[in-house]
Amino acid sequence: MPETLHLAATSDGIAQAAALLRAGGLVAMPTETVYGLAADARDDRAVARIYAAKNRPAFNPLIVHLPDLASAERIARLSPEARALAASFWPGPLTMVLPLRPEAGLSPLVTAGLDTVAIRLPAHPVARDLLRAAGIPLAAPSANPSGRVSPTRAEHVLAGLSGRIEAVLDGGACAVGVESTILGLDGPPALLRPGGVPVEAIEAVLGAPLALPGDPALPKAPGQLASHYAPEARLRLNATGARADEVLVGFGPVTGALTLSAQGDLLEAAANLFHLLREADALAGPGGAIAFAPVPETGLGLAINDRLRRAAAPRP
Repeated sequence: MPETLHLAATSDGIAQAAALLRAGGLVAMPTETVYGLAADARDDRAVARIYAAKNRPAFNPLIVHLPDLASAERIARLSPEARALAASFWPGPLTMVLPLRPEAGLSPLVTAGLDTVAIRLPAHPVARDLLRAAGIPLAAPSANPSGRVSPTRAEHVLAGLSGRIEAVLDGGACAVGVESTILGLDGPPALLRPGGVPVEAIEAVLGAPLALPGDPALPKAPGQLASHYAPEARLRLNATGARADEVLVGFGPVTGALTLSAQGDLLEAAANLFHLLREADALAGPGGAIAFAPVPETGLGLAINDRLRRAAAPRP
């Protein structure tokens, strides 16, 4: 990949960043919390590249950044509580996990195969200008290698991701410096992650306490369960051939009815994973089973295997 561009937050820089994003590129953008590593949330391959650039070991749901409430309405269903919170805290450092509209058109890598989506309207003027210029929903976790400190300046992004992404759009230092507060609103309002909006301010708007970490009423945050987002069919991993009742999903030299990547390309495999899980489940039918060919435990293979092990885990 060519050297990562360091773009100024001018009209030309924003236009260049928007063009890169529409073409499937990765661009780090400033928000009021931390810099986010943005990609087109509808593009499977672009989203898979986020995981590759960050060396992220698991496919956890990503936050979708949008310019306005109308954009949020097009991809999620907002409850009265969500609308009240949006009126009070959007744009700003509040992320809401909401029921996903089936017609939203997002990559399932963004939602980790869930029927919910995490949405935020950032307040940073450069982020808002970029979102309007790009005209697409942007998936954007923090713009740093997995496990490293979140970046609050463009130079922090370049220190960790230079050469792995197309560009960083420099909007100066982030004002808040901690990640957004995340609320689960696909049921009773629950705090999933404390952050830039105080719990007390949220409870004042809702007129009721939130379920808090450690509460029995708190729904599990995405990705916490060993068996999670599993298909109906049973899964067998590291298969080199199919049994009579199985649909084989191949990889590399192992061929099957479906394939993650005939070339053994982990980026292609990651981009195809959630689509093929659904397709294989439909092919297997009631009482059927799915077999997955071995995938290397390197690079994106770590995230692919993490997801497959969760899908194959014994059901409660």
